[in-house]
Amino acid sequence: MPLVSVQQLLDEAAKGGYGVGAFNVNNMEQIQAVMEAARETQSPVIIQASSGARAHCQDRYLYHMMLAAAELYPEIPLVLHQDHGNSFETCKSAIELGFTSVMMDGSILPDGKTPSSFEQNVEVTRKVVELAHDKGVTVEGEIGVMGGVEAGHGAGGTGRVTDPGQAEEFVARTGVDSLAIAIGISHGAYKFKSKPDGSVLKMDVLIEIHKRLPDVHLVMHGTSNVPKDLQDVINQYGGKLNPTWGVPIEEIQLGIRNGVRKVNVDTDSCLAITGAIRKFFAEHPEKFDPRDYMKPARDAMKKVVALRMTQFGQAGHARDYVPIGIEKMKQRYAAGAFAAK
Repeated sequence: MPLVSVQQLLDEAAKGGYGVGAFNVNNMEQIQAVMEAARETQSPVIIQASSGARAHCQDRYLYHMMLAAAELYPEIPLVLHQDHGNSFETCKSAIELGFTSVMMDGSILPDGKTPSSFEQNVEVTRKVVELAHDKGVTVEGEIGVMGGVEAGHGAGGTGRVTDPGQAEEFVARTGVDSLAIAIGISHGAYKFKSKPDGSVLKMDVLIEIHKRLPDVHLVMHGTSNVPKDLQDVINQYGGKLNPTWGVPIEEIQLGIRNGVRKVNVDTDSCLAITGAIRKFFAEHPEKFDPRDYMKPARDAMKKVVALRMTQFGQAGHARDYVPIGIEKMKQRYAAGAFAAK
């Protein structure tokens, strides 16, 4: 199966009332972990790469590993998504490479740190939409500013919560297919000093945006759960993580019931891999072959990803529909099939 359109995956998720996990990768083992979890749970899946991941892997390596994944797992609808494109040029290069979906994060400037103005965000996002739709590629935009920093990207601090009225205007003026919103969640592992509740996570804002934009797929970024058991493994075997809380699964599920269709996960995968590697070396200090320690690392990430796929509701939906390729999506965009959004 070729790499497919995220628009179809999210449309189907909306029909079924579930979310689709978007899992960040940086190497072959992470791609394998996601694909094995997708096969085990029979889930459609979004694999995404940040600009930092693209630089780390080198684009051609990354793209051809994704083609291999599509070839080896033909029953799994698979999307390759550019996460947090920080400029028009970044998104353009992803589209030219073969990404089937891009995020233009115009909420901050190309330095990846400085918040931009609303008008700047609209201008660059609309420009990316025009280019992408002409190629059959889906576009995710962002309104509001996420807090924290992950993979060198983020404004730090607590961010800026999305204004529902601006979200409505932003979608109308840009034509984005999905919308990432800021509701008090941050990037990275150190999100909250205690378990967050409704006073920290602005779920009322999310619900209001969904009421105003019922046909637009919402996206939650920074939604790793940061479970204590993964933290404990790292600390048990020599790590020094400070106590931290992530986003409760029940809050993510509330979001899914209110229009969230794409759920980003990165930190949980990293915690699982790091814990498994630390444990392996503590128990086998004589070992040095990367194959020896990357196998349990890959298995640990697979376990976490499979659990998230089940919790988000996408498990069991891989064979619900015949995936649409990018060329057909190109025709549909040209015919105005998604203009109402």
